[in-house]
Amino acid sequence: MNANATSGFETAPETETDPGRVVLLTTSHRVAPGLLSWPAWQVLHAADRVLCADGTHPQLPYLREAGIAVEETAPDAESLIDACAGGRTVVIVTTGEGDPSLTDGLARLAGSGRFRMPDLELLPASYDLPGARLLDLVQVMDRIRVECPWSSRQTHEGLAKYAIEEAYELVEAIEQGDRNELREELGDVLLQVVFHARIAEEGAGEGGEEDEGNGEDSDTAPFSIDDVAAGIVTKLIHRHPHVFGDETASTPEDVKAHWLRTKAIEKQRESVTDGVPLGQPGLALAAKLASRVHTAGLDVPLPQGEGIGYELLELAVRAEGEGVDPEAALRVAARAYRDAVRVREGVAGA
Repeated sequence: MNANATSGFETAPETETDPGRVVLLTTSHRVAPGLLSWPAWQVLHAADRVLCADGTHPQLPYLREAGIAVEETAPDAESLIDACAGGRTVVIVTTGEGDPSLTDGLARLAGSGRFRMPDLELLPASYDLPGARLLDLVQVMDRIRVECPWSSRQTHEGLAKYAIEEAYELVEAIEQGDRNELREELGDVLLQVVFHARIAEEGAGEGGEEDEGNGEDSDTAPFSIDDVAAGIVTKLIHRHPHVFGDETASTPEDVKAHWLRTKAIEKQRESVTDGVPLGQPGLALAAKLASRVHTAGLDVPLPQGEGIGYELLELAVRAEGEGVDPEAALRVAARAYRDAVRVREGVAGA
């Protein structure tokens, strides 16, 4: 069998009968280059040839530093068979997705019955850690922020409405029980977090100015997505002493007590109402205030007044006391009302 004239391979003598071995060495670009498994290093050092079609592969400098002679070439299936003949081992360094065109070519040749095929082995050299794809998101966001005419001009204030919209769409996916939609909406919410963190990383505040005489204070200093993640990690560890410390908790009530106790120490609030966002929907706001009052063990009579607002307040407080989310309950009723309207209209599929 003749090798491809442009492949750079030498055809093995026909008397050599051992078909050899092909090792597809897959690596992850999300792991620091050079951090390969011990079996990967063993097969690399023992290989007769090491090939890599991507001359920019991040592992190449580290492989060569370790004394591995890597040839930057993309072999076709037939020439690869020739290169392995005679018991040789050829390692193909590729990404975690492998090399589908090469493996498909080998499969076609094997199916023809005209070739004695080398053993084909898939050897993962490095694995993605849980959460590794988040690094891809950060990199994509970095590029979009620089190169996209729309994204490059966005501010925290301009994006605020999208965070609200995406949060509502996430809630709707949860209430509908649609797992595929849930996954997509979680991604949209995550995008908002990464987008805001990327904007914050560029400079102090929206104007990029520092306070005179003070440098960058806590209100204007830039921060990155790593700072955001570090902050929530610290908070979670501190508020879960039953997991990361010496305290114990055997019931959800115990956990909630730990959380409220540590949160109270952190915030040092004057009132149980401090920290309740007043801009949230009215029923949710009323229920949140009622929950704070209930948790604190306060006996606060509802304010009396005229109008539907006070009636709604009473209903929201009653719902919270019964363990019902008034916002969710109203959305269920509103959807039933929507369905009734569509039926009356004769809308198809109603």
